[in-house]
Amino acid sequence: KIGTVEVLAPVGPLIDDDAKQFAKTLLERVTVPNPRLVVVLKEVSVMDSAALEALLDAADHLAPLATTLKLAELSPTCREVLELTGLAGRFRLFNETQDAVRSFI
Repeated sequence: KIGTVEVLAPVGPLIDDDAKQFAKTLLERVTVPNPRLVVVLKEVSVMDSAALEALLDAADHLAPLATTLKLAELSPTCREVLELTGLAGRFRLFNETQDAVRSFI
């Protein structure tokens, strides 16, 4: 946590069972009252469709709350996946974690 903002920073490839665990953890974080969440993806070398779906599900859950899922420090591969799939616009992307955290102020 940084102040009142929860920072989720997975490490390693988000595939198979790791992607499923990531999805479960992410859903837990966005279903709390007044969720303030930043997902840092700098240590994620690759993600599969289950991880991408988890991010989309989290964004969909936050949409009725008039907020977007904030992703920070994306690895080049994660950024490319979001851009190639045309999904980058579904999230707020930040180069630095601190900037993403400050965006809640």
